[in-house]
Amino acid sequence: MMENEKTTALIPSVGADGGQPPHNSTYQSIPHETCESNLPEENIEEMREKIRRMNDPRYLHTVSMTELYQTAYKSRPPIIDGLLYAGAYILAGAPKIGKSFLVAQLAYHVSTGQRLWGYEVHQGTVLYLALEDDFQRIQSRMLKPMRTGPTKQEKTTEIYFDEKDPTIFICTHNTDLKNRLTAYSRKHPAVCKLTDVDQDTGCKEFEIEKGRFSFRLTAPYREERRRAASEAAKNE
Repeated sequence: MMENEKTTALIPSVGADGGQPPHNSTYQSIPHETCESNLPEENIEEMREKIRRMNDPRYLHTVSMTELYQTAYKSRPPIIDGLLYAGAYILAGAPKIGKSFLVAQLAYHVSTGQRLWGYEVHQGTVLYLALEDDFQRIQSRMLKPMRTGPTKQEKTTEIYFDEKDPTIFICTHNTDLKNRLTAYSRKHPAVCKLTDVDQDTGCKEFEIEKGRFSFRLTAPYREERRRAASEAAKNE
């Protein structure tokens, strides 16, 4: 008993001595299985209707209260930590109070990645649209220094102590006092130590034992001594 076997005819190689064989068969070497969709017809129609609604210019995306409670939303990454996040903002205020300078300052710090008012800034690309200004005005604004440090009035020195604690706490912006206390703390770490440094403002905090830090009151110079000191300074 002979079994019928399906065989595939050998196809001669294409070359100069052979012609292209006729190929009228629609047989495919890889079987094509019929794929059935798992989505019901009503679900497909629902998806199509949703796409049509979203393509409508008047479409407004809304969220149900159930979806709001049950969905785990990811927070938007900050541009300036704790201060500025991605989104649209309206900056409103009275004229000439510095709104444009504030926006320019924000743009400058985001573009350079420099800290702003003690906040960490994530560097990024900035597009600044000054639609009401000409080039000269934009240039003059951008060339002005972006001051973020404290003013002289804000550079204070605070000295705190009470009658019970044997330690004096000093927080100062004064350069001379900072240098003297820093040198003293390195030489005598047992009685004086540097506890904190503000990298943005330059303020330093120290703790020093009572008796190691004193105040001196001096009487006003007499007029004769003041003149003598002035003349001596001129001759130097």
